[in-house]
Amino acid sequence: MKNEKNKKTIGSSPSGSLPTGEGGGRGLSAVLLLLSIPLFLLLNLAVGSVAIPLDAVFSILMGGDCDNEVWTNIVLHTRLPQALTAIACGSGLAVAGLMLQTVFHNPLAGPSVLGISSAASLGVAFLVLMSGSIGWHIVSSFGFFGNTALTLSAVIGALSAMALIVFLSQRVHGNVTLLIVGVMIGYIASAIIGVLKYFSSEEDVRAYVVWGLGSFARVTGGQVWVFFGLVLAVLPFGMLLAKSLNMLLLGEQYATNLGLNISRARTQIIIVAGMLTAIVTAYCGPIMFLGLAVPHICRGIFRTADHRILLPGTLLCGASLALVCNLIARLPGMEGALPVNSVTSLIGAPIALWILLKRKK
Repeated sequence: MKNEKNKKTIGSSPSGSLPTGEGGGRGLSAVLLLLSIPLFLLLNLAVGSVAIPLDAVFSILMGGDCDNEVWTNIVLHTRLPQALTAIACGSGLAVAGLMLQTVFHNPLAGPSVLGISSAASLGVAFLVLMSGSIGWHIVSSFGFFGNTALTLSAVIGALSAMALIVFLSQRVHGNVTLLIVGVMIGYIASAIIGVLKYFSSEEDVRAYVVWGLGSFARVTGGQVWVFFGLVLAVLPFGMLLAKSLNMLLLGEQYATNLGLNISRARTQIIIVAGMLTAIVTAYCGPIMFLGLAVPHICRGIFRTADHRILLPGTLLCGASLALVCNLIARLPGMEGALPVNSVTSLIGAPIALWILLKRKK
Protein backbone atom coordinates (compact mmCIF):
# COMPACT_ATOMS: atom_id res chain seq x y z
CA MET A 1 0.00 0.00 0.00
CA LYS A 2 2.86 2.35 0.82
CA ASN A 3 4.46 1.78 -2.58
CA GLU A 4 1.15 2.37 -4.33
CA LYS A 5 0.70 5.64 -2.39
CA ASN A 6 4.19 6.80 -3.38
CA LYS A 7 3.54 5.78 -6.96
CA LYS A 8 0.49 8.03 -7.06
CA THR A 9 2.54 10.88 -5.65
CA ILE A 10 5.12 10.62 -8.41
CA GLY A 11 2.70 10.29 -11.27
CA SER A 12 -0.68 11.85 -10.82
CA SER A 13 -2.26 9.96 -13.68
CA PRO A 14 -1.63 6.58 -15.35
CA SER A 15 -0.16 8.32 -18.39
CA GLY A 16 2.20 10.37 -16.24
CA SER A 17 0.50 13.66 -17.12
CA LEU A 18 -0.52 16.15 -14.47
CA PRO A 19 -4.03 17.36 -13.78
CA THR A 20 -4.79 20.71 -15.36
CA GLY A 21 -5.02 22.61 -12.08
CA GLU A 22 -1.81 21.22 -10.62
CA GLY A 23 0.05 21.51 -13.91
CA GLY A 24 -1.05 25.12 -14.30
CA GLY A 25 0.01 26.00 -10.75
CA ARG A 26 3.40 24.36 -11.18
CA GLY A 27 3.86 26.00 -14.53
CA LEU A 28 3.18 29.40 -12.98
CA SER A 29 5.66 28.67 -10.17
CA ALA A 30 8.30 27.66 -12.73
CA VAL A 31 7.72 30.85 -14.73
CA LEU A 32 8.00 33.01 -11.60
CA LEU A 33 11.23 31.26 -10.59
CA LEU A 34 12.60 31.71 -14.10
CA LEU A 35 11.73 35.42 -14.07
CA SER A 36 13.23 35.89 -10.60
CA ILE A 37 16.72 35.02 -11.87
CA PRO A 38 17.14 37.99 -14.29
CA LEU A 39 15.43 40.26 -11.71
CA PHE A 40 17.85 39.33 -8.92
CA LEU A 41 20.71 39.39 -11.42
CA LEU A 42 19.96 43.02 -12.25
CA LEU A 43 19.66 43.87 -8.56
CA ASN A 44 23.05 42.24 -7.95
CA LEU A 45 24.55 44.44 -10.65
CA ALA A 46 22.91 47.66 -9.47
CA VAL A 47 22.88 47.41 -5.67
CA GLY A 48 25.95 47.53 -3.44
CA SER A 49 28.32 49.89 -1.71
CA VAL A 50 28.20 51.92 -4.94
CA ALA A 51 24.65 52.36 -6.27
CA ILE A 52 24.42 52.20 -10.07
CA PRO A 53 21.22 53.23 -11.93
CA LEU A 54 19.47 50.44 -13.82
CA ASP A 55 19.62 52.34 -17.12
CA ALA A 56 23.39 52.58 -16.74
CA VAL A 57 23.56 48.85 -15.98
CA PHE A 58 21.58 48.05 -19.15
CA SER A 59 23.82 50.34 -21.18
CA ILE A 60 26.98 48.70 -19.85
CA LEU A 61 25.66 45.17 -20.48
CA MET A 62 24.61 46.08 -24.03
CA GLY A 63 28.02 47.54 -24.80
CA GLY A 64 26.78 51.09 -24.96
CA ASP A 65 28.64 54.20 -23.93
CA CYS A 66 28.83 54.95 -20.23
CA ASP A 67 30.40 58.18 -19.02
CA ASN A 68 31.48 56.65 -15.72
CA GLU A 69 34.36 54.20 -16.18
CA VAL A 70 34.20 53.23 -12.51
CA TRP A 71 30.65 51.95 -12.98
CA THR A 72 31.72 49.97 -16.05
CA ASN A 73 34.56 48.31 -14.16
CA ILE A 74 32.35 47.51 -11.16
CA VAL A 75 29.60 45.93 -13.29
CA LEU A 76 31.74 43.98 -15.77
CA HIS A 77 34.73 43.01 -13.65
CA THR A 78 33.26 42.62 -10.15
CA ARG A 79 29.50 42.26 -9.89
CA LEU A 80 28.75 40.31 -13.08
CA PRO A 81 31.35 37.57 -12.34
CA GLN A 82 30.00 37.34 -8.78
CA ALA A 83 26.42 37.01 -9.98
CA LEU A 84 27.27 34.36 -12.59
CA THR A 85 29.28 32.46 -9.98
CA ALA A 86 26.31 32.59 -7.58
CA ILE A 87 23.95 31.24 -10.27
CA ALA A 88 26.26 28.31 -11.10
CA CYS A 89 27.02 27.58 -7.45
CA GLY A 90 23.39 27.68 -6.29
CA SER A 91 22.06 25.53 -9.13
CA GLY A 92 24.87 22.96 -8.83
CA LEU A 93 24.65 22.52 -5.06
CA ALA A 94 20.84 22.44 -5.09
CA VAL A 95 20.68 19.67 -7.70
CA ALA A 96 23.42 17.70 -5.90
CA GLY A 97 21.54 18.03 -2.60
CA LEU A 98 18.26 16.83 -4.10
CA MET A 99 19.91 13.78 -5.66
CA LEU A 100 21.69 12.80 -2.42
CA GLN A 101 18.56 13.27 -0.30
CA THR A 102 16.73 10.88 -2.62
CA VAL A 103 19.42 8.22 -2.93
CA PHE A 104 20.02 8.11 0.84
CA HIS A 105 16.35 8.60 1.79
CA ASN A 106 17.54 11.26 4.23
CA PRO A 107 15.96 14.75 4.24
CA LEU A 108 19.01 16.19 6.02
CA ALA A 109 21.53 14.93 3.47
CA GLY A 110 23.46 17.57 1.56
CA PRO A 111 26.37 17.87 -0.85
CA SER A 112 28.84 17.61 2.05
CA VAL A 113 27.39 14.33 3.31
CA LEU A 114 29.88 12.15 1.37
CA GLY A 115 32.93 13.99 2.68
CA ILE A 116 33.74 15.44 -0.76
CA SER A 117 33.69 19.03 0.49
CA SER A 118 35.93 18.07 3.41
CA ALA A 119 38.35 16.33 1.05
CA ALA A 120 38.47 19.45 -1.13
CA SER A 121 39.21 21.49 1.99
CA LEU A 122 41.98 19.03 2.85
CA GLY A 123 43.53 19.53 -0.58
CA VAL A 124 43.53 23.30 -0.05
CA ALA A 125 44.86 22.86 3.50
CA PHE A 126 47.87 20.90 2.24
CA LEU A 127 48.65 23.69 -0.20
CA VAL A 128 47.96 26.74 1.97
CA LEU A 129 49.00 25.51 5.42
CA MET A 130 52.23 23.99 4.15
CA SER A 131 53.10 26.92 1.89
CA GLY A 132 55.08 28.63 4.62
CA SER A 133 57.45 25.69 4.99
CA ILE A 134 58.15 25.39 1.25
CA GLY A 135 58.17 29.10 0.46
CA TRP A 136 54.98 29.39 -1.61
CA HIS A 137 53.96 32.73 -0.11
CA ILE A 138 52.13 33.57 -3.31
CA VAL A 139 49.46 31.07 -2.31
CA SER A 140 48.68 32.93 0.89
CA SER A 141 48.39 36.20 -1.02
CA PHE A 142 45.57 34.70 -3.16
CA GLY A 143 46.77 36.23 -6.40
CA PHE A 144 45.99 34.80 -9.83
CA PHE A 145 48.47 31.95 -9.52
CA GLY A 146 47.36 31.36 -5.96
CA ASN A 147 43.72 31.00 -7.03
CA THR A 148 44.70 28.60 -9.81
CA ALA A 149 46.75 26.50 -7.40
CA LEU A 150 43.90 26.51 -4.85
CA THR A 151 41.41 25.37 -7.47
CA LEU A 152 43.61 22.52 -8.65
CA SER A 153 44.36 21.32 -5.12
CA ALA A 154 40.66 21.38 -4.18
CA VAL A 155 39.74 19.46 -7.35
CA ILE A 156 42.40 16.82 -6.63
CA GLY A 157 41.18 16.39 -3.04
CA ALA A 158 37.51 16.23 -3.99
CA LEU A 159 38.00 13.82 -6.88
CA SER A 160 40.15 11.54 -4.72
CA ALA A 161 37.36 11.29 -2.14
CA MET A 162 34.76 10.77 -4.86
CA ALA A 163 36.80 7.97 -6.43
CA LEU A 164 36.96 6.25 -3.03
CA ILE A 165 33.21 6.68 -2.52
CA VAL A 166 32.42 5.30 -5.98
CA PHE A 167 34.75 2.35 -5.37
CA LEU A 168 33.03 1.56 -2.06
CA SER A 169 29.53 2.08 -3.47
CA GLN A 170 30.08 -0.92 -5.75
CA ARG A 171 30.95 -3.11 -2.76
CA VAL A 172 28.66 -1.72 -0.05
CA HIS A 173 25.00 -2.59 -0.50
CA GLY A 174 23.44 -0.52 2.27
CA ASN A 175 22.90 3.22 1.86
CA VAL A 176 23.36 3.76 5.59
CA THR A 177 26.80 2.12 5.53
CA LEU A 178 27.87 4.26 2.57
CA LEU A 179 26.56 7.35 4.34
CA ILE A 180 28.61 6.50 7.42
CA VAL A 181 31.70 6.01 5.24
CA GLY A 182 31.22 9.51 3.82
CA VAL A 183 30.86 10.99 7.30
CA MET A 184 34.03 9.20 8.42
CA ILE A 185 35.93 10.60 5.42
CA GLY A 186 34.84 14.06 6.53
CA TYR A 187 36.01 13.44 10.11
CA ILE A 188 39.40 12.14 8.95
CA ALA A 189 39.88 15.14 6.66
CA SER A 190 38.93 17.54 9.48
CA ALA A 191 41.37 15.82 11.84
CA ILE A 192 44.25 16.12 9.37
CA ILE A 193 43.37 19.79 8.75
CA GLY A 194 43.47 20.38 12.52
CA VAL A 195 46.98 18.90 12.73
CA LEU A 196 48.16 21.02 9.79
CA LYS A 197 46.76 24.15 11.45
CA TYR A 198 48.64 23.38 14.64
CA PHE A 199 52.01 23.26 12.87
CA SER A 200 51.35 26.16 10.46
CA SER A 201 52.15 29.84 10.69
CA GLU A 202 49.52 32.37 11.68
CA GLU A 203 49.53 33.93 8.22
CA ASP A 204 48.81 30.61 6.49
CA VAL A 205 46.07 29.70 8.97
CA ARG A 206 44.43 33.07 8.31
CA ALA A 207 44.60 32.48 4.55
CA TYR A 208 42.97 29.06 4.95
CA VAL A 209 40.22 30.46 7.19
CA VAL A 210 39.44 33.11 4.57
CA TRP A 211 39.10 30.40 1.93
CA GLY A 212 36.88 28.32 4.23
CA LEU A 213 34.37 31.15 4.66
CA GLY A 214 33.23 30.66 1.06
CA SER A 215 32.89 33.42 -1.48
CA PHE A 216 31.35 34.14 -4.86
CA ALA A 217 33.95 36.86 -5.44
CA ARG A 218 36.92 34.50 -5.69
CA VAL A 219 36.16 33.50 -9.29
CA THR A 220 37.39 36.35 -11.48
CA GLY A 221 38.39 37.05 -15.07
CA GLY A 222 38.24 34.11 -17.46
CA GLN A 223 37.85 31.65 -14.58
CA VAL A 224 34.16 32.51 -14.21
CA TRP A 225 33.38 31.22 -17.72
CA VAL A 226 35.34 28.03 -17.07
CA PHE A 227 33.47 27.49 -13.80
CA PHE A 228 30.09 28.31 -15.36
CA GLY A 229 30.82 26.00 -18.30
CA LEU A 230 31.86 23.08 -16.08
CA VAL A 231 28.67 23.30 -14.00
CA LEU A 232 26.50 23.58 -17.14
CA ALA A 233 28.28 20.56 -18.63
CA VAL A 234 27.50 18.33 -15.61
CA LEU A 235 23.92 19.47 -14.85
CA PRO A 236 22.31 17.75 -17.90
CA PHE A 237 23.57 14.38 -16.66
CA GLY A 238 21.64 14.99 -13.45
CA MET A 239 18.47 15.77 -15.41
CA LEU A 240 18.82 12.47 -17.26
CA LEU A 241 18.68 10.60 -13.93
CA ALA A 242 15.15 11.77 -13.09
CA LYS A 243 13.60 8.39 -13.90
CA SER A 244 16.10 6.48 -11.76
CA LEU A 245 15.56 8.91 -8.87
CA ASN A 246 11.79 8.44 -9.10
CA MET A 247 12.23 4.68 -8.90
CA LEU A 248 14.60 4.91 -5.94
CA LEU A 249 12.08 7.10 -4.16
CA LEU A 250 9.67 4.14 -4.10
CA GLY A 251 12.18 1.89 -2.36
CA GLU A 252 14.92 -0.43 -3.57
CA GLN A 253 12.72 -3.52 -3.76
CA TYR A 254 10.09 -1.78 -5.87
CA ALA A 255 12.79 -0.21 -8.08
CA THR A 256 14.41 -3.62 -8.62
CA ASN A 257 11.05 -5.08 -9.65
CA LEU A 258 10.78 -2.29 -12.23
CA GLY A 259 14.12 -3.35 -13.71
CA LEU A 260 16.42 -0.71 -12.20
CA ASN A 261 20.01 -1.72 -11.50
CA ILE A 262 20.32 -0.25 -7.99
CA SER A 263 24.11 -0.38 -7.78
CA ARG A 264 24.65 1.26 -11.16
CA ALA A 265 22.00 3.95 -10.56
CA ARG A 266 23.44 4.80 -7.15
CA THR A 267 26.96 5.05 -8.62
CA GLN A 268 25.77 7.34 -11.42
CA ILE A 269 23.95 9.61 -8.95
CA ILE A 270 26.97 9.79 -6.64
CA ILE A 271 29.30 10.62 -9.55
CA VAL A 272 27.10 13.48 -10.82
CA ALA A 273 26.43 14.89 -7.34
CA GLY A 274 30.08 14.48 -6.40
CA MET A 275 31.31 16.25 -9.54
CA LEU A 276 28.98 19.20 -8.92
CA THR A 277 30.12 19.43 -5.28
CA ALA A 278 33.79 19.14 -6.24
CA ILE A 279 33.59 21.87 -8.90
CA VAL A 280 31.70 24.32 -6.68
CA THR A 281 33.95 23.72 -3.66
CA ALA A 282 37.09 24.09 -5.75
CA TYR A 283 36.08 27.49 -7.11
CA CYS A 284 33.96 28.98 -4.30
CA GLY A 285 35.06 27.17 -1.16
CA PRO A 286 32.68 25.19 1.06
CA ILE A 287 29.24 26.81 0.67
CA MET A 288 26.90 25.62 3.42
CA PHE A 289 23.17 24.85 3.53
CA LEU A 290 22.21 25.70 -0.07
CA GLY A 291 22.24 22.04 -1.06
CA LEU A 292 20.27 21.11 2.07
CA ALA A 293 17.64 23.84 2.10
CA VAL A 294 16.78 24.43 -1.56
CA PRO A 295 15.34 20.93 -2.32
CA HIS A 296 12.88 21.32 0.57
CA ILE A 297 11.91 24.82 -0.54
CA CYS A 298 11.34 23.46 -4.04
CA ARG A 299 9.19 20.56 -2.77
CA GLY A 300 7.06 23.09 -0.88
CA ILE A 301 6.66 25.26 -4.00
CA PHE A 302 5.78 22.50 -6.48
CA ARG A 303 4.14 20.08 -4.00
CA THR A 304 5.36 16.99 -5.79
CA ALA A 305 7.97 14.26 -5.45
CA ASP A 306 8.39 13.83 -9.23
CA HIS A 307 12.04 14.48 -10.08
CA ARG A 308 11.09 15.39 -13.65
CA ILE A 309 9.66 18.53 -12.07
CA LEU A 310 11.89 18.84 -9.01
CA LEU A 311 15.26 18.70 -10.81
CA PRO A 312 14.72 21.72 -13.10
CA GLY A 313 12.73 23.47 -10.37
CA THR A 314 15.55 22.96 -7.86
CA LEU A 315 18.06 24.25 -10.40
CA LEU A 316 16.07 27.49 -10.83
CA CYS A 317 15.34 27.86 -7.13
CA GLY A 318 19.00 27.30 -6.20
CA ALA A 319 20.21 29.92 -8.68
CA SER A 320 17.63 32.45 -7.46
CA LEU A 321 18.35 31.88 -3.76
CA ALA A 322 22.12 32.13 -4.31
CA LEU A 323 21.61 35.50 -5.99
CA VAL A 324 19.55 36.64 -3.00
CA CYS A 325 22.30 35.50 -0.60
CA ASN A 326 24.93 37.34 -2.64
CA LEU A 327 22.74 40.46 -2.61
CA ILE A 328 22.31 40.30 1.18
CA ALA A 329 26.05 39.78 1.64
CA ARG A 330 26.67 43.08 -0.19
CA LEU A 331 24.05 45.21 1.49
CA PRO A 332 24.08 48.89 0.53
CA GLY A 333 26.13 51.05 2.84
CA MET A 334 28.66 48.29 3.57
CA GLU A 335 32.22 48.82 2.39
CA GLY A 336 33.02 45.11 2.34
CA ALA A 337 30.96 41.95 1.98
CA LEU A 338 29.67 39.51 4.56
CA PRO A 339 30.90 35.91 4.33
CA VAL A 340 28.49 34.01 2.09
CA ASN A 341 28.28 31.11 4.56
CA SER A 342 26.96 33.47 7.23
CA VAL A 343 24.05 34.41 4.97
CA THR A 344 23.33 30.88 3.69
CA SER A 345 23.42 29.52 7.25
CA LEU A 346 20.88 32.10 8.42
CA ILE A 347 18.54 30.82 5.69
CA GLY A 348 19.38 27.11 5.74
CA ALA A 349 19.65 26.44 9.49
CA PRO A 350 16.02 27.39 10.29
CA ILE A 351 14.85 25.14 7.46
CA ALA A 352 16.91 22.24 8.86
CA LEU A 353 15.39 22.82 12.33
CA TRP A 354 11.91 22.94 10.80
CA ILE A 355 12.55 19.58 9.10
CA LEU A 356 13.67 17.99 12.39
CA LEU A 357 10.67 19.33 14.29
CA LYS A 358 8.27 18.27 11.54
CA ARG A 359 9.66 14.73 11.49
CA LYS A 360 9.46 14.51 15.28
CA LYS A 361 5.83 15.65 15.19
